[in-house]
Amino acid sequence: MIRLLFWVAVIFAAVWLWRKYQAAANRPTSGGQQPNTLNMVRCAHCGVHLPDNRAIHRGQQWYCSQAHLEQGPRQP
Repeated sequence: MIRLLFWVAVIFAAVWLWRKYQAAANRPTSGGQQPNTLNMVRCAHCGVHLPDNRAIHRGQQWYCSQAHLEQGPRQP
């Protein structure tokens, strides 16, 4: 019985170490932003967040649609 528990423990430790090694190998090494990520911006009218390549901007403000651009920023 003790031999069986020993081998189960050895197999468990081997699988755990292998997974830990695989996770470390798959981790990205570059600290910078990846080239295919997008910056998110907030609509000045409704507050919805969307990628900057789909947003419309005027000056320093971003909008999610032409209608919100025409309405302008929300007044508090």
